[in-house]
Amino acid sequence: MQNKILGLLLVVLLFSCNSSEYFTVSKTLDGFWHKDSIVEFSIEVNDTTQLYNCFINIHNTEDYKFDNLFLITSMQFPYGKVVVDTLEYEMAFKDGRLMGEGIGSLKYNKLWYKENVKFSEQGKYNISIRQATRKAGNVKPLEELSGIEEVGFSYEPVTTEQ
Repeated sequence: MQNKILGLLLVVLLFSCNSSEYFTVSKTLDGFWHKDSIVEFSIEVNDTTQLYNCFINIHNTEDYKFDNLFLITSMQFPYGKVVVDTLEYEMAFKDGRLMGEGIGSLKYNKLWYKENVKFSEQGKYNISIRQATRKAGNVKPLEELSGIEEVGFSYEPVTTEQ
């Protein structure tokens, strides 16, 4: 347990030094993600001219036993418009090793959510994320998805290279 906490702190410190990240927020889970647990974030947007790249951030451990991660996301705009996406992310190499950055058993995955987004409305956006991972051949998502320690959302301004 102490190694997990130390690993998490190191990963947070390493990635918090990234000066290009504009906004990040996360929620800690209890080592698993229940199928009915929706992780929600609210962000306040004032600049409707800037382009952003948006990410879903996942901290997982070796207890995560799947090659892929399936998520259903929802972004509600300030004036009511809702955009829902079903997403699939690769989480392991063909040899079974988990992808991501990190030390020891804790891995950090910064997963592309939306690229070159212009928030068209000023105000509060609500983002919700739920897991929809299932075993092969099953229709229903897993009751509890083990190995997920933290779920986050971040966005950063798109910069043009010169």
